[in-house]
Amino acid sequence: MHTVFINGKLDLDRVEVDVPDPQTGQVRVRVDYVGICGSDLHYYFEGANGAFTVTEPLTPGHELSGRVDLDPSGRLAPGTPVTVHPARFGSPVAGIEGEPHLWPGGSYLGSASTRPHTQGAMSDYLVVESDMIRLLPAALPVRRAVLAEPLAVSLHAVARAGSVAGARVLVSGAGPIGLLTVAAARAHGAAHITVSDVLDAPLERARGVGADAVIRVDQDAAAEAAFDVVFECSGVPAAISAALVAVRRRGTVVQVGMVPGEPRPVNLAPLISKEVSLVGVFRFHDEIDEAVRLLVDEPGIEAVITHVLPVDDVEAAFVLAKDSATSGKVVVALSGDDPLS
Repeated sequence: MHTVFINGKLDLDRVEVDVPDPQTGQVRVRVDYVGICGSDLHYYFEGANGAFTVTEPLTPGHELSGRVDLDPSGRLAPGTPVTVHPARFGSPVAGIEGEPHLWPGGSYLGSASTRPHTQGAMSDYLVVESDMIRLLPAALPVRRAVLAEPLAVSLHAVARAGSVAGARVLVSGAGPIGLLTVAAARAHGAAHITVSDVLDAPLERARGVGADAVIRVDQDAAAEAAFDVVFECSGVPAAISAALVAVRRRGTVVQVGMVPGEPRPVNLAPLISKEVSLVGVFRFHDEIDEAVRLLVDEPGIEAVITHVLPVDDVEAAFVLAKDSATSGKVVVALSGDDPLS
């Protein structure tokens, strides 16, 4: 089979390796689609994602959909459409027994945080534990299901905010996670959703997934204390400061966008004077199950996918995914039947 390896900064190969054999309790998946995430972009363009440096060939990809190829238990028939929860959870810790995504010692598909690295899904075949498999309803196309993992992140962000029913919401950053956060907040009853970004094209995509209003931040600032909840999805320090200004007194800012593991300047004065709750988000627990259901109920979410490129053009796919003025979610087709788009 063929697999994609990132060897370091701007160093990517597609090489032939042995097809992995599933053991008891595992399933082999024939991968159809893999979405390119921000962490994948960091690994390719910088050779590292925050503190996690590529020190050996790393197969990227934790957003995937495909079909069962082999299940030694016989429970799942070949060809069964699936997606995959990409986490293997670590050891329980007192106080967060019910939050396994925060337990230490776990791993995540396509991550250099472990030694050896945890290989990802951008490969013809992937072997995972059977409890990581999520079956797709008949009404959910395999291509759309590639959004289940990033949508689960957005749903977890909404859950961390508490109830958004009837809320005035600001989503800061109209990248793929920001767009999916619009869909997640809408599904949970947000009354009005505004999206801010520095570029026109992402803002147009935000309108396409249900934003009520958009703000181009280099031209129009969000009104001070105007929003009940702000989902900050860019990770840019200036945007975090702006989120703290935009949220109302006793409102909530949910930090969804990842930030580097180093000090960055952020103005915390509004957090103090308005008694704002600042909440972090890290991956998700079991929201991928809700994501699968929502992708069935709201087929328009698929508009977040702007490009599907064949794996033969994987380097071009990474370049395209980095260009937010041109692309939303970029997906690599390994065995799917989508044409180049």
